[in-house]
Amino acid sequence: MAKEIKFSLVFRDMWQSAGKYQPRVDQLLKVAPAIIKMGCFDRVETNGGGFEQVNLLYGENPNIAVRKWTKPFHEAGIQTHMLDRALNALRMSPCPKDLRRLFYKVKHVQGTDITRIFCGLNDPRNVIPSIKYAKEGGMIAQASLCITHSPIHTVEYYVNLAKQFIDAGADEICLKDMAGIGRPETLGKITAGIKAYKEDIIIQYHSHAGPGFNMASILEVCRNGCDYIDTAVAPLSWGTGHADIIAVQEMLKDAGFKVKEINMEAYMEVRTQIQEMMDDFLGYYIPAQNHLNNSLLIKPGLPGGMMGSLMTDLEDNLKSLNKWKVKNNQPELTTDQLLVKLFDEVAYVWPKVGYPCLVTPFSQYVKNLALMNVMQMEKGKERWSMIADNIWDMILGKSGKLAGPVDPIFVEMAKAEGREFMTTDPQENYPDNLDVYRQKMKENGWDLGEDDEELFEYAMHPQQYEAFKSGKAKADFEADLAERKAKKNAPKGDAQPKTITVTVNGQSYKVDIAYGDKPAAAPAASAAPAAAAAPAGEGLEVLAPLEGKAYMVSNSSETPKKVGDHVEEGDIICYIEAMKVFNRIKAEKAGTITSINFTSGDSVEEDDVLMTIG
Repeated sequence: MAKEIKFSLVFRDMWQSAGKYQPRVDQLLKVAPAIIKMGCFDRVETNGGGFEQVNLLYGENPNIAVRKWTKPFHEAGIQTHMLDRALNALRMSPCPKDLRRLFYKVKHVQGTDITRIFCGLNDPRNVIPSIKYAKEGGMIAQASLCITHSPIHTVEYYVNLAKQFIDAGADEICLKDMAGIGRPETLGKITAGIKAYKEDIIIQYHSHAGPGFNMASILEVCRNGCDYIDTAVAPLSWGTGHADIIAVQEMLKDAGFKVKEINMEAYMEVRTQIQEMMDDFLGYYIPAQNHLNNSLLIKPGLPGGMMGSLMTDLEDNLKSLNKWKVKNNQPELTTDQLLVKLFDEVAYVWPKVGYPCLVTPFSQYVKNLALMNVMQMEKGKERWSMIADNIWDMILGKSGKLAGPVDPIFVEMAKAEGREFMTTDPQENYPDNLDVYRQKMKENGWDLGEDDEELFEYAMHPQQYEAFKSGKAKADFEADLAERKAKKNAPKGDAQPKTITVTVNGQSYKVDIAYGDKPAAAPAASAAPAAAAAPAGEGLEVLAPLEGKAYMVSNSSETPKKVGDHVEEGDIICYIEAMKVFNRIKAEKAGTITSINFTSGDSVEEDDVLMTIG
């Protein structure tokens, strides 16, 4: 009898791999019936990872979105699954144990059946507790092997890892080929090795199409016992995304596997609706390069899920770098030139930081370190001149055990800065703190939510949740979208608009538009007045070393500095969140803060004056 291969639609990852944002809940509910009508999917990835932070960023409650979005699939008998980052749960940084346990209970009652647990370090100490917590919460625990290609990541390495997860109670195993650089032959051997250990364990294969291996890899894992394959639907298939369901289904059918047929009328409806969503607003955050396959990705091994946002964020990095180059009479770089420099630097950095699998958050850490190196070297500075705390945590072992040794240069730098390497269980570094957020919600008059889901959301994403509750997140998103639309649709030359006004919930916000390196025009008379800047103080100006969002603190345990506070040289005075990490800004001299020129969450550009210290 022919083996049956079942399909999953990775609807969340389709969007994350293409660009920066996810559809609104009304758009999700509109497309769900057509996905169900396609008739070929036994599973749909509905949430997880960046999905919920993105909801907050444009002012939508992710708890409501998940409950509504999973419901139609349950009613149709289709399983829903999500992505989770083990120790990090749904965010970039590690979570306390009490928050991790609440996570699975909340997601189960909201309607998510399966959680795909992964750790970019493949550290069992991070994954195995999540297997336990997921099962306690009523979810199916699918433990992931983060696939990469290095001298360390061998077939034996992965099979032994799968055995540990199975022995710890994992219900399923996922081969998470997040960059699509797993070699077909190797993936087939890994699949066969896992099935030899436990024949009835369910294996699901997830791969990105970009580097060009994944169709061959799909065929090879299926021939060796894989049960589920992740697929996509055009126009969000291929490129930095995933193989299209039509091609996968036809290939496997021809190879003699039993597969479900596709209702092509419904397929075209889903495809049409995806295009409508892109035309509405999502397409403004999907760079054209992300539609293309690119074998240059084999060398750096960057994941498809990160490439979506990377290409959008790279626009700002390139603009910042070229602004400096113009100022210093140097030729500007193109996007392709910067991208190749980045890919080469990632390949250089990766072995030196111990071969972490390049998946969230470690892909961002390695990419950020590489990009900072490129940016600094382009300005005539040295490598390693800016390393965020999150990256140091990875290098030092605070987030888990690296697969390989770190380069001696980091050992020396750590010693010079008084940093210590760690071998203890990573969870010990992050004490329980749900009660802190309960108290803060009580003080703010915020409801904990059904099944404590609002408490969960606040504790999981503090800065984003506060911006969501205040309306700032929605205002910032609407302003950014309006600017992108104005730039794309504006007439050329002098007719280009210089200022627009965006109204969000009755409040007007002025947006100045700059084209290329031209300065933005003065505010139009009819525009809403901009918030008054803090008065300039006397003393040393603290300049932003890079573009991003400025924050006074990075978490609830810190006390924000204020005007009049005395600081010592080297004290942390604020942060810039850039490329999904918080970068410390330190006082360059002892003195008194005489001005603070931003409000937490404000966007800043390189060389903006953040504070003055007298």
